Amino acid sequence: MPETMKTERAMPAAAGPLKGLRVIDCATLFAGPIISTLMGDFGADVIKIEHPSGDPLRNMGAKKEGHGLWWKTTGRNKRCIALDLKTAEDAEIFKAMIIDADILVENFRTGTLESWGLGWDVLSKINPRLVMVRVTGFGQTGPYSRRAGFGTLAEAMSGFAHITGQPDGPPTLPPFGLADGIAAYYGCFASMFAIYERDIGGSGKGQYIDLAIYEPIFALLGPQPIIFDQLGVIQNRTGNRSVNNAPRNAYRTREGRWVALSAATPSIVKRVLDLTGGPGTADDPRFQTNLDRIKHVEEIDRIVGGWIAKHDLSQVLETFERVEAAIAPIYDVEQIFGDQQYIARNSVVSVPDEDLGPVRMQNVFPVMSRTPGAIRRTGARIDQDRDEIIDELRAAGRLPAQGEDRA
Repeated sequence: MPETMKTERAMPAAAGPLKGLRVIDCATLFAGPIISTLMGDFGADVIKIEHPSGDPLRNMGAKKEGHGLWWKTTGRNKRCIALDLKTAEDAEIFKAMIIDADILVENFRTGTLESWGLGWDVLSKINPRLVMVRVTGFGQTGPYSRRAGFGTLAEAMSGFAHITGQPDGPPTLPPFGLADGIAAYYGCFASMFAIYERDIGGSGKGQYIDLAIYEPIFALLGPQPIIFDQLGVIQNRTGNRSVNNAPRNAYRTREGRWVALSAATPSIVKRVLDLTGGPGTADDPRFQTNLDRIKHVEEIDRIVGGWIAKHDLSQVLETFERVEAAIAPIYDVEQIFGDQQYIARNSVVSVPDEDLGPVRMQNVFPVMSRTPGAIRRTGARIDQDRDEIIDELRAAGRLPAQGEDRA
């Protein structure tokens, strides 16, 4: 095992609506770990189990002084212990941890835990109240169930990539873990459903959740399935335009900045068109319905984009706000850090880190009036909390005292 790196500062005590909930996270990279990050943000006691070599996320992406910055965010609010679950000794520690766990999150390939004697059949007998979230690319069943699966594959097979990008360009994949993030939120609320049924519904029983990464993003892609079923229409790429309403696009200002707008209601359409095309533009017979406007989208974009191209960003935003026509600047992360709305809501927060000092990252969302979440610690070092976790298990009689053999 890696040498435990001691620290004088323990993680602050948990608060929030999930205080008292025990979560075991033995997943890697994105979808699975983000489920437990969300729970830890709102007060759950999350124990992160990693292979002794560490979660691959520790070494992915940008680093500073050897420390993975992505890990510092996704690993936040978790206590860390390194275990090799293929070994008998560490499997026993894992089972001891399961005894009082509320939720287990795992994302091994289908059948892997079973091959180690740690499948649902075994763990649910150890703890009948356990909720087990099983995250895989394609689910526990079906012909693809044993395939390796990642968010990129889900973004491709869900239909997302097919409708994303310019009409004359290739299908476009997102430059971040979109499918993984969506799956994580589904996994989090599904876990809460299971806990509610167990505790408030009164069954007292756990269950497993079969979370396939491709399914949540597919569910969010709108009415495509029913449109194809009923009309035989396949949605294709339209760039930044919408198949449902116009104007909707990204437009460039005079000094080269970009803004985005979507006029999804008749009142907004009128304000935008009369502002950019002059009074009465919205009364043009070509622009009266969504279908009319989509049919004449080139003319609409010429009007809207032409007006925006003649004005600087500040003028565009001020004028649109004055007439109550919705628009927003397209930001990079530096611009986000300086935006007054982000600052006023504390959307980016500074957190002390044992390795790097103060670091800034996204705050906990959403904001709850009475039991808000909080970041108590950034991502810890490998095996940092081993002694504390093992001592707790020994004190509870789930592991033999040091130097003793299990009977």
